[in-house]
Amino acid sequence: MRRIYLDHTATTPLDPRVFETMLPYFSETFGNASSIHSYGQQAKIALEKARETIAHAIGAESGEIFFTSGGTESDNFAIKGVAFAGGKKGKNHIVTSSAEHHAVLEPCESLRDDGYDVTVLPVDGNGLTSAEQVKASVTEATCLVSIMHANNEVGSISRIREIAAAAHERGALVHTDAVQSAGRIPVNVTDLDVDLMTLSSHKMYGPKGIGAIYVRRGTDIEPLLQGGGQERGKRPGTENVPLAVGFAKAIALAVAEMPEESRRLAALRDCLRKRITEFFPQVLMNGHPTERLPHILNISFDSRKTSLEGEMLLMNMDLRGIAVTSGSACTSGSMQPSHVLLAMGRDARTAKATIRFAFGKSNTEEDVEYVIDSLREILRQMTS
Repeated sequence: MRRIYLDHTATTPLDPRVFETMLPYFSETFGNASSIHSYGQQAKIALEKARETIAHAIGAESGEIFFTSGGTESDNFAIKGVAFAGGKKGKNHIVTSSAEHHAVLEPCESLRDDGYDVTVLPVDGNGLTSAEQVKASVTEATCLVSIMHANNEVGSISRIREIAAAAHERGALVHTDAVQSAGRIPVNVTDLDVDLMTLSSHKMYGPKGIGAIYVRRGTDIEPLLQGGGQERGKRPGTENVPLAVGFAKAIALAVAEMPEESRRLAALRDCLRKRITEFFPQVLMNGHPTERLPHILNISFDSRKTSLEGEMLLMNMDLRGIAVTSGSACTSGSMQPSHVLLAMGRDARTAKATIRFAFGKSNTEEDVEYVIDSLREILRQMTS
C-alpha cells in the first residue's frame, strides 16, 4: 500500500544530514559541556557553535539563545518567566489570543489561577488578532503580549511587527511562538521587533526533545527551574550537546533551502486546494487566503451541506496510507473540535470534519492526485 505523510506540522523525519552531524557527539565528543577538562571543553565548543548558528538564523546574538527541551518548555518559560519577573514590579497582566497553542493558553490559565489578570483576545475568521485589538487591551500593568507568528493549524501569519509596536508603546514585552514559521518563511527577531521567541527543532527535520528560546538582551525573566548554572543561569540542567548540534544543522539547512522548498511546497498546496475546490463544493477553506505558510492546507466539510464523522474520515484516510490530522498533534488524539476553528467561528460539527494537510520534503504532485482519488472514494462510501 502506498504511504503518504502529510502531517509535517506535527513532526518531521530526521534529515540524514542532521543525523550524520549528530553522531560523533553521542560517542566520541561525549563530555559534559560544564566540565573544565578537555572532554568537557570540546562539548562546550560544539554547544556554543550550535548556539551561534541558531542565533544567526533568526538575526539574534548567540547570548540571546537558550536551549530548552522543546517548544512547550520555551512557551512556558517565556510566559511564566516574564510574568514572575513582572509580578514583582506590579505588572501582572498578560494578553494573548484564543487561537494560540495550548502551550501558551494553559500557562496563561495557570497564571490566572495564581491571581494574574489574563486577557484572551478573539480572532477573526482567518484566525488572526489585530494590532488594534492588542493596543486596546494593553495597560500599564501589562507585562507580556504573546501572539504566535503563524498558526499551527490553519497556517495564517500574524502581523507581529505591528502587534509588537502596539505593545511596546505601553511598555509591555512581546513573545511570539515561531515553532511553525521558523525554517518555512524568513524569521528575524529584529524585523519582527519581538523580545522573546519560541523555536523547536523537530518541526524542521531536526531531532525531537530540543528547542530554544530567544530572549532579547536585557529582558527581565525568571528561570522556571533551579539546580544549576547552565544556560547562564536561566535554564539549569546538563545541556544535550548532540541534540543542540542537530538542531543547529537542521535550522541552517532549512534557511539555506527555504526559497526553493517554500515555492515547491506552496505549489503542491495550491494544486491540492484547486483540485479539492473542483470536486468537493461542500468544503470550506480555513485560514488566510494569502498571508499563510506555504505548506499548510486546512479544510472543513460544511455541516450545513453534508454530515461527516470526523474521526471516521481521518481513519479512512489512514487506511489508504495517508497520514493527516484534524488539528494540533497535541489535541487531535482526543477528537475534540479544534479550539482554533471554533474561535474562528466554525460550528463544532464542521470543526470536527476537518483535515489539515501539511506538506514536506517527501511529497510530490503524484501524492496530490492520490489524495484526491482517495478522498473521492472515501466520501462516496461515507455518504452513500
